[in-house]
Amino acid sequence: MKYYLSILLFLISGFLIGIYGQKYYSDNYDRINRNTITYLNSNEKSLKLDYYDPVENNDQNKPLVVYVHGGGFAGGKRDEPKIIDFCERIAKKGYAVASVSYTLMMKGKGFGCDQPASTKMNVFYETAREINQAIKFLIVKSDSLNIDSEMIILSGSSAGAEAIINAAYWKKTQEGVLNDNFKFAGVISMAGALPNIDWVNSSSAIPTQLFHGTCDNLVPYDEAPHHYCSGNEPGYLMLYGSYSIMKKLQKIGKPFYMVTGCGGGHEWNDRPWTSEFKDVIEFLYNDVYLGTERQIHIINKEKIDNENCINPHHFKFCNK
Repeated sequence: MKYYLSILLFLISGFLIGIYGQKYYSDNYDRINRNTITYLNSNEKSLKLDYYDPVENNDQNKPLVVYVHGGGFAGGKRDEPKIIDFCERIAKKGYAVASVSYTLMMKGKGFGCDQPASTKMNVFYETAREINQAIKFLIVKSDSLNIDSEMIILSGSSAGAEAIINAAYWKKTQEGVLNDNFKFAGVISMAGALPNIDWVNSSSAIPTQLFHGTCDNLVPYDEAPHHYCSGNEPGYLMLYGSYSIMKKLQKIGKPFYMVTGCGGGHEWNDRPWTSEFKDVIEFLYNDVYLGTERQIHIINKEKIDNENCINPHHFKFCNK
C-alpha cells in the first residue's frame, strides 16, 4: 500500500511541477528590465511606451503582452504604480510586456453624455489607431527585442479596454498601419465595449478574454448606450459590452474566456490586476500560448445586489 501511495504521490508531484514550473505560467524570472522607448515621434506628437523584458528568459521569440491604461481618454498614465506591478507580474512569467501611452484627446473635456456621439467614435478610432502604430513599431523592432510578432496580445482597462478591443476588431484602425493579413494572437478587455457587434465574425474572431461587472454604469455590460445616455442627449451611442461580445463569439463557435462580476460596477476594470490575475495568466498560457480553444464563462457572485445599478436587465445566472 505504501509502495502504491509513493508512486501516486510521485506522479502527482511530477504533474504539479510540470504545470507550475512551466515557462509562461509560473514566476520563473525575477530580473525585469524596464526601458522607456518613443514609438511615435512627429511634429504633432511624441508617444512613448515602457518595455518590460524578463532578461533571464532566453527565448528569441517571446510572446508580447501590450497593456493600455484607462482614464476616460482624459487622464491616466502608462507608469502608474499599480500598472507597473501588473506588467512586472506578467513579465515574471516570461512574457515581454509593453505599457503604451496614447494621446489624451478628451483631456479637460470629459467623455460623458454632453460629448457628441461622433466625437466619441472619432476618439475610439484615433486612439485604436495609435495603439496599432505602437504595434507596428514593436513588430519592426521584434528581432532586437526578441519578441514573436505573431504572438502579440492586446490588453487594457476601461478606456484602454475600449481602445484595444477596437484596435483588434475594427479593421479600419489597422489600414495603412499593419499588414492586411495581420491578426492579434489574443485580446484581454477589462470593462470594454464595441460600437458595432458585426465586427466580431468568423474571420475576425481571435481568442478573447472579457472582464465586466453587470452593473457597470459607464461602459455597458451588455447592449446599452455609453454612460446610459438618453436618446435625446448628444452623447447617445449604442455600445456592445463584454456580454454581447461573448454571446456573439459563442454563436459563431469561437473561443472566449469571460469573467462576470454579478452586481459589480466599473471597478471591475482593474480587478484583473489583483483578485482575477490568475484568470489572466490562465488565458495567456492555455488559450493563447498553447492555443487551446475554449468557451469559458466564470460567474462571480460575491456582490449580487447593487442599489446603484442603472442596468435594467436581470441575468438569471446571477441568481443567489
